[in-house]
Amino acid sequence: MSSLSRELVFLILQFLDEEKFKDTVHRLEKESGFYFNMRYFEDSVTAGEWDDVEKYLSGFTKVDDNRYSMKIFFEIRKQKYLEALDKKDNAKAVEILVKELKVFSTFNEELFKEITMLLTLTNFRENEQLSKYGDTKSARGIMLGELKKLIEANPLFRDKLQFPTLKNSRLRTLINQSLNWQHQLCKNPRPNPDIKTLFIDHSCGHPNGSHVASPATNHLMGSAPKVGGFPQLGAHGPFQPTPAPLTTSLAGWMPNPSVSHPTVSAGPIGLGAPNSAVSMLKHPRTPPTNSLSMDYQTADSESVLKRPRPFGISDGVNNLPVNVLPVTYPGQSHSHAAYSTDDLPKNVSRVLSQGSAIKSMDFHPVQQTILLVGTNVGDIAIWEVGSRDKLVSRSFKVWDLAACTGNLQVSLASEYTAAVNRVVWSPDGGLLGVAYSKHIVHIYSYHGGNDLRNHLEVDAHAGNVNDLAFSLPNQQLCFVTCGEDKTIKVWDAVTGNKLHTFEGHDAPVYSVCPHQKENIQFIFSTAVDGKIKAWLYDNMGSRVDYDAPGRSCTAMAYCADGTRLFSCGTSKEGESFIVEWNESEGAVKRTYHGLGKRSAGVVQFDTMKNKFLVAGDEFQVKFWDMDSVDLLTTTNADGGLPSSPCLRINKEGTLLAVSTTENGIKILVNAEGARILHSMANRSLESSRAPPGSVAKGPIVGAFGTPSSSTGMSLSMADRSGPGASVPGMNGDNRNLPDVKPRIPDEIEKSKIWKLTEISERSQLRTLRLPDSLVQARVVKLIYTNSGGAILALAENALHKLWKWQKSERNILGKANSNVPPQLWQPSSGVVMTNDTREGNKEDVVPCFALSKNDSYVMSASGGKISLFNMMTFKTMTTFMAPPPAATSLAFHPQDNNIIAIGMDDSSIQIYNVRVDEVKSKLKGHQKRVTGLAFSNVLNVLVSSGADSQLCVWSMDGWEKQTSKQIQIPSGHSPNPLAHTRVQFHQDQTHVLVVHASQLAIYEAPKLESMKQWIPKESSGSVTDAVYSCDSQSIYAAFDDGSVSILTATTLQLKCRIGPNSYLPSNPSSRVYPATIAAHPSEPNQFAVGLTDGGVHVIEPPGPEGKWGMSPPPENGAGPSVSSAAGSDQQPR
Repeated sequence: MSSLSRELVFLILQFLDEEKFKDTVHRLEKESGFYFNMRYFEDSVTAGEWDDVEKYLSGFTKVDDNRYSMKIFFEIRKQKYLEALDKKDNAKAVEILVKELKVFSTFNEELFKEITMLLTLTNFRENEQLSKYGDTKSARGIMLGELKKLIEANPLFRDKLQFPTLKNSRLRTLINQSLNWQHQLCKNPRPNPDIKTLFIDHSCGHPNGSHVASPATNHLMGSAPKVGGFPQLGAHGPFQPTPAPLTTSLAGWMPNPSVSHPTVSAGPIGLGAPNSAVSMLKHPRTPPTNSLSMDYQTADSESVLKRPRPFGISDGVNNLPVNVLPVTYPGQSHSHAAYSTDDLPKNVSRVLSQGSAIKSMDFHPVQQTILLVGTNVGDIAIWEVGSRDKLVSRSFKVWDLAACTGNLQVSLASEYTAAVNRVVWSPDGGLLGVAYSKHIVHIYSYHGGNDLRNHLEVDAHAGNVNDLAFSLPNQQLCFVTCGEDKTIKVWDAVTGNKLHTFEGHDAPVYSVCPHQKENIQFIFSTAVDGKIKAWLYDNMGSRVDYDAPGRSCTAMAYCADGTRLFSCGTSKEGESFIVEWNESEGAVKRTYHGLGKRSAGVVQFDTMKNKFLVAGDEFQVKFWDMDSVDLLTTTNADGGLPSSPCLRINKEGTLLAVSTTENGIKILVNAEGARILHSMANRSLESSRAPPGSVAKGPIVGAFGTPSSSTGMSLSMADRSGPGASVPGMNGDNRNLPDVKPRIPDEIEKSKIWKLTEISERSQLRTLRLPDSLVQARVVKLIYTNSGGAILALAENALHKLWKWQKSERNILGKANSNVPPQLWQPSSGVVMTNDTREGNKEDVVPCFALSKNDSYVMSASGGKISLFNMMTFKTMTTFMAPPPAATSLAFHPQDNNIIAIGMDDSSIQIYNVRVDEVKSKLKGHQKRVTGLAFSNVLNVLVSSGADSQLCVWSMDGWEKQTSKQIQIPSGHSPNPLAHTRVQFHQDQTHVLVVHASQLAIYEAPKLESMKQWIPKESSGSVTDAVYSCDSQSIYAAFDDGSVSILTATTLQLKCRIGPNSYLPSNPSSRVYPATIAAHPSEPNQFAVGLTDGGVHVIEPPGPEGKWGMSPPPENGAGPSVSSAAGSDQQPR
C-alpha cells in the first residue's frame, strides 16, 4: 500500500473515532495493522477480555513472529491459566493448557512441564516463583506493565504506537477543499451551491438545467501501476538511458523496461560488464527493445587477472594465523565427466554421536573429511569423520558480555542459552563463523587438529541471527549476516568493523547468498515472507524484489562453477519447492518434482558439484539430476532420519552428512568416499606405529589420499614459499598460491614430552564441597540434572538432597560449578524426599534412582517400595512394588517416561508401565541381582549387568534376550557376591562402558564384543564407580583409596590421576573416599563425587579453559593392545 493510502486509513480512523464508531475503529486498526491503540489494549487486558486481546494482537503479530511476540502471547495465556487455577476451575485450566499453552512447549519444554505441574498443587502459590502472586487485579496490572515494555521493544510494532498528529476533522476538511476546488471549476458557479452527494464530482448546473462534466475527474488518490518482475538493479541510482546490449547474469530480474522507477535506473540490469566484447562473445543474445544498460564502476577483467594476492584472501587476512589453503590434486577435475547414480553418496559408512539436535553443518573446503557442526543448544564441534574423532567442542558462551548491547544483556540474564542457526567455513578454511539465535556471531580462526582460537565476537542483530556467509567484495574477506531485525549486514572478517547495512525487507531475513558474476559482486537475500531481494555493496538499496515459489521460506545456492542458480524452500502450509532460476529472465526455469506437500520444517538442500541436487525431506535424502525435473533416487540412510533432516555434501561430492533423530550424524559415502575413509583409517593406524622421525620423510598425503610432492599443508601462513600452485577460489576461480612446506605434526612433538598428570595439591584443581545442613550419611547415588543446574544425591539413610545453582552476576548461566556455592534446596512446605525402607542388613540393600529426561520426576528405591517423586514439590506421587524382591536398578525408557525397566534383587528385570500400574514383561537371564541398566535408542536394545558379572542384551521390541557375556575377572581377584557391576552407553549408543570393582571395560553392542579392558594397579584399590564425560571423550573413575583417575575413553589410557589429598580433608582417623561419581551434562571437564562421609564435591581443572592432562600419544600404546599383565601399571587391554 502506498504511503498516501496509508495516510487515508489514518484519516478514516480519526473520522470513525470522532463519529463514535468504536468497534469499527478497533477493527480497522487491527485489519490495517497501521496503528496499535495502546489505550484500547490496556482497557481490554485490565477487564480480562482475553479473546478480544488476542484478536486485536493478531492484526499486528503472530505467536511465532519473534521472541517478543512469543513472550507477549505467553504472558497473556499464562495469566488466563493462573486465573482459572485461582478460581479452582481445573477443567478450564486444562483446556487453556492444551489448546493455548501447548504451542510454547516446542520452544521451552521445561517451562511447559513446570506450568503443567501447577495442576498438581492445591494452590499454585506453593510454587516458589509464584509465591508473590497477589489478587487478579494486581496480577493483571503487573502483567500489563510487562506487556507494554515487550510491545515497545518489538520491532513489528515500530512506528505503529504513535497516531499521527492531525487537526480535528481532517478528512472533512480535505473533502470541503476538494468540493471548493470542484466548485471553482464550474463554468456557471452559483453563490451558495447545494451539494447533495459525494459520489460524483460537483458541478453547478447551467441556467437551463443541463449539466456539464467537471474537468476534474482525478481520484482523490491515484494508485501506482503495479510493476511486474524485479525492480532493476542499478548500480549508482538514476541513469541517462543509453542503448547497449545486455549481458546475462541477472538482466531479467527487473521491472518492465518501459516502466520507470523513481529511485533506480530506468533500464534493465546486468551483473556483468555491459560493454565488454568478451562478454558478448561468451553470451551472445539479442537485446530486447528499449533495453538499457549501465556502466558499473568496478575493476575490469584485466585488473582482476593482475591481482597479486590469492583469490579469497585479503591483505588483512594474510596477517591472521589461518592455516591450510585450497590445493588441487591430479585427476580431480570432473567438470566434464560422465555421472551415474553410483556417484551419489548413499551408503552409510559412519554414525557420529553429537549429543544434541543438529541445526547446521559444513565440510571444510580443503580438508574434505573435516566436518563443522552446530546444534540447538549452542554447541559447535569439529569432527574428523575419517577417524570418528571429535577434534573440537565448544559450548555457547559470550566472550565479552560487557561489550554487548543492553537488549542482549537483558536477554541473556533471563536465559543464558542460544541455538546455532548457521555454521560455515571461510573460502580457505582458515576461519569459521557461527550465527546464534541471540544477536551474536562468533568468528574463530582454525589452525588444524584441535587448535581453534577466538577471533571476533559481533553483536550483529536484534534477535535471531538467521544466516551467515563469507564473501570477497573487492578481494576483501568479509562475512554477511541477516536476522530477525529485517536487515542484512556486511562485516570486515579481520577487524569486525561493519561495512554495510541493507534495509528493505518487511519480514525477518532468512538467508543470504553472496556471489560474484564476472565483475559484479552482489548478495541475494530471502525473507520469511517469501520475498527475494538483491543488493550491491553500495548502500543504494535493493535492486531485486520478487516472490519465491509459494511465498516460501527459501534458501538459494549456486552450483560449484557458479553458472546455475537454485533455491529450495517451504511455505507456511508445509509445501516445499526446489527450483532452478533463469537469471537472464528473472523467472523460474525448472521446478523439480518429488518434494513433500506437508513438510514439518523448512527443507534443507545442497548442490553436488555441477550435476546433482540433494534435499532432506520425508525422512529421506532425495537426489535430482540438475537437468531433469524428476526425482532421481532416494535413500533413508538405514532409517533414523527426522522428517526434514539437516544435510551437507563435501566439495568433491564423496561424503554426505545427514542429521538423525538421535542427535547424531550419519556419514554417507560413494565408492570414492569409502576408499578415502578407509585409506585414512589405515593411515591413522600406520602413523600410530611409525617411529617419530619417519613422519616427515615422505610426501604429505592430501585429503583424498593423493601423494603430492609439490603441495602440502601448513599450520602457519608464514611458512609459505616456493613456486605457485594452482588453487581453486570461490565460484571456480583459479588463482596462483604459494606452495606450503610440510611440517611435523604436533602429536609427534607431544609424544616426546608426554607424561601422566599427577594432581596432589589443592592448588592444582578447583573443588567445592556443597553446603549441607541435613543429617549426613554415605552418598550412594549421585546425578546432575539434565539442565546442568543442579545435583541430586541419594544417601544411605534413604534421604535425597538437591543442590541448585542460581543465576547471578558470578554465575550468569546458572549452571553447576566449583566457584559459586549452590543452595541446598527445599520447598516451602518443608517436605523431604525419603524412600521407603525395610528392616534388615544395610549391606543387602542396593539403592538406585533414575531421573526423567525433563528433570520433573525422580524414580527411587532404597530396599523398600519404589517411590516416584515430584522434583518441584518433593511430594511423593506414588509408590509401588513392595519387596520382596527389592528393586536394585532403575532406568526410564528413552521414548516413554511412563515405561521403566526395574532390575530386581531376585535376578529378574521387570518392564513396568507406571500409568496403568502393570508389569508388561519379566525378563530372566541373570543368576544374581541386577545392578545396572542402560538403553540404546540407536540399537533399540536394553543392556543389563548383574552381581553375577554377566552382561545381557534385550530387544526393546519383544523383550527377548539377544545375547549375553561373562565379564573376564582378572586373575587374583576373587568374585565379590555384593559387587555392583554397572553399565553406561557411549554417546554413539553402541559402545558400552562396563564398571566393575576389578576393572573398566568397553564392549560393543549388540554382540557384546570386548573392545578394551583396563585393570588398575592393586595399590589404587578397587573401582567404586565410573562414568563417561558428557562428550564421551573421557572416563572418570573413583577408587576406594580416595583417588580419581581420568582416562581417554577410546583407548582406556590413564591421562590424569587426582590424589585424595588434593580435595579431601586431611583426617588420618577416618577413611573417606568417593562411593559414587557423576559427570556434568554439558561441561566435559567437570564431575562430582559423593563421599562415604556424606559430602558431595564438585571438581574442575584449574583455569576457565582447563583440561585434565594430555591424552597419551599413539606411541605410548594408543594402538590396539591384546594383552597386559594383571596388576600392570594401569595399561589397557
